[in-house]
Amino acid sequence: MNTLFPRSAMSAAVACLGLGAHAQSQPDSPAVLPQVTVTGNPLGATDLAVPAERYGGTGLLLRSQSTLGETLNHTPGVSSTGFGPNASRPVIRGLDGDRIRILNNGGASVDASGLSFDHAVPLDPIAVDSIEVLRGPGALLYGGSAVGGVVNVIDNRIPRAPVQGLTGRLDASYATGAREKAGAAMVEGGNERFALHVDAFGRDARDVRVPVTLPCTRGDETRLARRVCNSAAESHGGALGGSVFLDRGGYLGASVASFRKDYGTVAEDEVTIDMKSDRYALEGLWRAAGGPVDSIKAQFGHTDYRHTEFDAGEAGTLFRNRGNDWRIELRHRPLGPLEGVAGLQGEHTRFAADGEEAFAPYSRTRQQALFVYEELATGWGKLTFGGRTESVRVESLGNPEVDRFATGGRRFRANSYALGALWQLAPAWQLSGNLAHTERAPRDYELFANGPHVATGAYELGDATLDKERSDNLDLGLQWKQGPSSARLGAFVTRFRNYISLESTGAEVETEEGEFLPGFAYRQVPARFQGLEADGTARLLERGHTLDLEWRGDLVRATHRGTGEPLPRIPPARAGATLVGARGPWSARVGFDAAARQDRVPEGERETGGYTLWHAALTYRTKAGLADALWYARLDNATDKLAYSATSILTQTAPGRSPLAGRSLRLGVQANF
Repeated sequence: MNTLFPRSAMSAAVACLGLGAHAQSQPDSPAVLPQVTVTGNPLGATDLAVPAERYGGTGLLLRSQSTLGETLNHTPGVSSTGFGPNASRPVIRGLDGDRIRILNNGGASVDASGLSFDHAVPLDPIAVDSIEVLRGPGALLYGGSAVGGVVNVIDNRIPRAPVQGLTGRLDASYATGAREKAGAAMVEGGNERFALHVDAFGRDARDVRVPVTLPCTRGDETRLARRVCNSAAESHGGALGGSVFLDRGGYLGASVASFRKDYGTVAEDEVTIDMKSDRYALEGLWRAAGGPVDSIKAQFGHTDYRHTEFDAGEAGTLFRNRGNDWRIELRHRPLGPLEGVAGLQGEHTRFAADGEEAFAPYSRTRQQALFVYEELATGWGKLTFGGRTESVRVESLGNPEVDRFATGGRRFRANSYALGALWQLAPAWQLSGNLAHTERAPRDYELFANGPHVATGAYELGDATLDKERSDNLDLGLQWKQGPSSARLGAFVTRFRNYISLESTGAEVETEEGEFLPGFAYRQVPARFQGLEADGTARLLERGHTLDLEWRGDLVRATHRGTGEPLPRIPPARAGATLVGARGPWSARVGFDAAARQDRVPEGERETGGYTLWHAALTYRTKAGLADALWYARLDNATDKLAYSATSILTQTAPGRSPLAGRSLRLGVQANF
């Protein structure tokens, strides 16, 4: 393994702790995550005026996949870009790319995944503690690019609370569909003053199995198999972090993390990507003893990301993205019923692409922002307000090897704000509403792209005159909770004045190699996104054992307001349900996720058929010495249904090439000690 962490790093770090602590065992019952969504509310409130979810523990384990997009797929309002098993990002309410903000512990994930569908997010769900999803622009504290929502991947690589003694977690699993082997290990140790964290993970998968025979060409030989050609992947990484704890619950910590992934792009039979990402982070919290300031939290991160695309083993285009991000939050003490935070945030990234498939120039992006979030408690609930103003400078630096890239720069001032309310209608009923205005500065490739893009099979042209993207959003929600049963219903509408869309020019463009590709250009169009989301849990039985029914569904409609035509790659109406039974150490679940036919597509694009995917899982919890072990078996796509994703660009550019994964049985164990 060519990583920052040799195989012996974990054992060496534990041995060097020198803290004289004894091992701590975990309770027999599964850990329950506290219902505090950090991303959606910096004050740590349990009730939010915006729709938010938190996944962790057994719930995350039983839905975990190899990518962030597939892990969150089929949750209310969230789907996936569906670019094979290796490079799928989340799609929230029909919005993808840079309208979805992906964070790691609240800091920016600096990579190239927003640039192209075949670029993976350098995060593996097997190595995280929890994932938070915030739908809608209520996440404006994290930037205008969060108009669709925020996905915050949370780990404890910088310990934020003292660790008593020695604790850890081991994960191991095998999945038959891609003959995938995955494993992770984490160890933490400390006392009241210091804590150290070490983790490592690895995943190795072959081509994924599908319920249809597909061709695969390597060199001059073509073979047929029930596998998606070039969908294999190998990844590994790890992290080392530590903290020193201050008075009154403060801390100061640092971490270094490494991620490596070598994977097939599935769009072409012999194109692979070798990805490397290293991140260095600092984080601290200071709590005041008195005065108007309650606490100050600061974060800083530096990321060095690069990946090389290989064609039949020959190195091609090299992508690099290096950046710094920082954030400071000041929380004031309550002023009567009013409490809140104010802060500063900044990012500075430098992007470069060298090679035949570089369709965007070297670029530099600088962004500084000021934000505020306040809550006012009332007799009937609470009011919330958030505001953000940011200055963004985007520069094209050209490319010394490519004449077609022009140099230049644009500066934008983006202002966003949101007003929310939460009404406690009755002890079991809550009504929430959120009204927001969001502004997003165009990205570098939207302004300056000029070249052939292999992942989309098109020649893409940016527009240096694009204005900032403006949208207005209304979000309404009704929630009910009575004991273990609950239900939520939400509705939203987002109206874009000038949505930045990649649209066909109707002409073909000749490349430097003499090949003709369809021309696509970034344009601004009026658009509207609207939809419904619902989910809930009903306790059916409780007699020494429990039986629950979990249900979910969503619907998104996205329309070009100028022409009335549907926008591309929008998820269809979806519904799902799962029966969950538990008795003693045993738990079982069986359910389905169904998607309707998607026939609301732009003229000239292919429709996708509906499908129903059945799934099941069985878990058994036991104690093994000092460890609390959870053994599990999970069956995905139990009926081996052939299905295609409406949100995948491959459905249009390479129809039939990459269906959804077929039947797969995953066997695994997670042990906590």
